[in-house]
Amino acid sequence: MATNPTGSWPLRRLGLKVLDLEQELAYYQRLGLKLLESSGRRAVLGFEERPVLELRQLEGGRPRPRRSAGLYHFALLLPDARRLGQFLRRCAELGIPLDGASDHLVSQALYLSDPEGNGIEVYADRPASDWTWQNGQVAMAVDPLDLDGLLRDGPGVLEGFPADSRLGHMHLTVGDVDRSLDFYKELGMDLTAGFGPFGFLSRERYHHHLGVNLLNGPGAARVEDDVAGLDFFEIARPELQPGTVLDPDGIELRLTSV
Repeated sequence: MATNPTGSWPLRRLGLKVLDLEQELAYYQRLGLKLLESSGRRAVLGFEERPVLELRQLEGGRPRPRRSAGLYHFALLLPDARRLGQFLRRCAELGIPLDGASDHLVSQALYLSDPEGNGIEVYADRPASDWTWQNGQVAMAVDPLDLDGLLRDGPGVLEGFPADSRLGHMHLTVGDVDRSLDFYKELGMDLTAGFGPFGFLSRERYHHHLGVNLLNGPGAARVEDDVAGLDFFEIARPELQPGTVLDPDGIELRLTSV
């Protein structure tokens, strides 16, 4: 697995506000996450015993408006391409539909949506030694993915996400890309790529821990408490003051130093 060469991983977990907890919980268990906690209106799933996704039932909530800020997708990072091939076979055998698949040069990625439309990426990195950097930016692309090759190199079926999986990155729709990039730079992230309506940042020369885009239009509506979708995500860095902050689009960040 390609990781930060010199540091600890900055992303820990995320939360989703959902309209139908039972339906969402069933989906993520079929996907291969393990149920760790369930009580009333809340459930926690993870990689083996490590929490990664919290689902919270919204009472009287409403679906997310189309032109609003929030989650584009969250990305689950598998240790290697062999496991990604096994995950692809799991989806095929269980009838879990894919939205797409891409070769990003730095990684190979599969895309899905949960029953409430939350975007999910499941991916495996290529070795960091194979990434191409120029003037502080990494080369990425959206090329077709060789699904047959992925299946060939990953015999068997993924029984569940292994313990060394990670929350690889978060990708957000925002109302102003430059404003969001400036905000996350203040949290210690560096710009790694930018093109069109997209910007990408990371810690310590990973290709990206965070993506932002303008696909829902400039001035997309801020996140609201009673709207389904992204609830929060957690960033962990030793230099951060623990606490909760809102980004410029109202997305809740939970900061921790450990």
